[in-house]
Amino acid sequence: MRIVEPYIVVEKFDGKKIMKNIERACRTCYRSEGKITDDSYKNLISNCITRGHESVLEHEKVTVRIYSDIGSYKDLTRHRFASFSVESTRYCSYDKDKYGNEISVINPVYIKDIEMYKIWKETIEKMESGYMKMKELGATTDMCRNLLPHSTAAEYTMTANIREWKHIFNLRANNHVHPAVRQVMIPLLKYFKEQMPEIFEEIPYDEEFDPNYYAKLIVEEI
Repeated sequence: MRIVEPYIVVEKFDGKKIMKNIERACRTCYRSEGKITDDSYKNLISNCITRGHESVLEHEKVTVRIYSDIGSYKDLTRHRFASFSVESTRYCSYDKDKYGNEISVINPVYIKDIEMYKIWKETIEKMESGYMKMKELGATTDMCRNLLPHSTAAEYTMTANIREWKHIFNLRANNHVHPAVRQVMIPLLKYFKEQMPEIFEEIPYDEEFDPNYYAKLIVEEI
């Protein structure tokens, strides 16, 4: 068994270019393309959001890859206007060499009590032992996946348009959300705030959540 940390891989994007593309699409409504300047998108987008005209945000999208626990993607895949490709526990057989012949689980750093953490770890070890034993006995991966807990590490690719990302962050970065979800959503939101402040700056998040728990964010050249 391997205990691992979550991470996020963001396909590198130019936030200003995204917002300028949104501006150009929006100005179709008024045929005001002639008013476009280097920073005219700022007021236009802010005004659209203030007035609730957010459909223009749907013209652009961002894709990320998230490595976290199964529990986190069960929460995030509830967002119907995003697209997901998820590591399949039906086909990924963790007794194979490509997985190191072991099951990876996300470290639940938010379980601070030593005794509770010990119980969690012992339970996961028993689960892995049962999984491997079933495979030795000839069980299919379909059968064995019934043993896998929410802590199991998995990668998933997630794509959403800008309007939906705004909606997701509003729901998934606050203190009512499971810590495993906050681990990935808060650092991702903070990155979106840096890249597109006119759209994401006002979205609140749980500022009391320990930054040491944040998933590592990697910006990937494509």
